[in-house]
Amino acid sequence: MAGIPLARTGDPDEVAAAAVFLATDASGFTTGAELFVDGGFAQV
Repeated sequence: MAGIPLARTGDPDEVAAAAVFLATDASGFTTGAELFVDGGFAQV
């Protein structure tokens, strides 16, 4: 896929993993950050 650095779209499991991370205590020290789950598209 042109324009996406990882050259593929994410699958639902990858997006879900990001959501689960934010919903758990593992993200407890994460503040004031944007978590992009887009294969690097927003950083180009």
